[in-house]
Amino acid sequence: MAKKSDHTPKLPKDVYESELFRLQTELVSLQEWVRATGARVVVIFEGRDAAGKGGAIKRITQFLSPRICRVAALPAPTDREKGQWYYQRYVAQLPAPGEIVLFDRSWYNRAGVEKVMGFCTPEEHTRFLRQTPIFEQMLIDDGIMLRKYWFSVSNEEQLRRFRARRDDPVRQWKLSPMDLESVYRWEDYSRAKDEMMVHTDTSNSPWFVVESDHKRHARLNMISHLLSTIDFEEIERPQVKLPKKPIESGSYHRPPRSLSKFVPDHVASLLGDREV
Repeated sequence: MAKKSDHTPKLPKDVYESELFRLQTELVSLQEWVRATGARVVVIFEGRDAAGKGGAIKRITQFLSPRICRVAALPAPTDREKGQWYYQRYVAQLPAPGEIVLFDRSWYNRAGVEKVMGFCTPEEHTRFLRQTPIFEQMLIDDGIMLRKYWFSVSNEEQLRRFRARRDDPVRQWKLSPMDLESVYRWEDYSRAKDEMMVHTDTSNSPWFVVESDHKRHARLNMISHLLSTIDFEEIERPQVKLPKKPIESGSYHRPPRSLSKFVPDHVASLLGDREV
């Protein structure tokens, strides 16, 4: 399979960073609007392993308050959760008024890894495809703003990213045996994704596909689109006045430094090494 972005020129880093910061400023405005109006926003991030979902989530949350915008990245279900209504543990993560929840993978696990790897029965998979549009319509009818993004990456680019993870000591933890299965079962995952789209890409809850062979492009495209789908307004913030200098009454005296346990100055040793 050819890369989908072979002929797309890469965005210069300075242009990327400037536009990303502009979009992040808009995300802060969105956050303040959500807080002020009590809106509830759910954003679902799905796609193949190493497709760039995590990187997009990090850029979205970088300047947002974790009290308002939180990430739901659930582990494999426990034995108790396996016996519950399938959507139950995801319902527990839904936002309260004034919250945004980003699902780093979601109930769509059943349509992907569970289907391909045999972690659910054919009957459970069929039931999921039938019930999910109904479930999502219930969320929408209750006032939740639901957005669904599928990050699409070519098999060549996915394999390149896996190799980079393998060779990077701080990212090796991101490469698991399940990830390798996604390479060997590429076509199985493709068929599962196509079937999922047929049943769950509805007019009220559509899927938006993010071409993600170029990570920078994917992040800007996804964030820009998300902002365009929510009709939010700028919330006027109260003006904060600060004194020209710290206010001191003269009656407070700090305890001697010898009474405190300070963190050793690791930086000083680094500077010393440079001087040598």
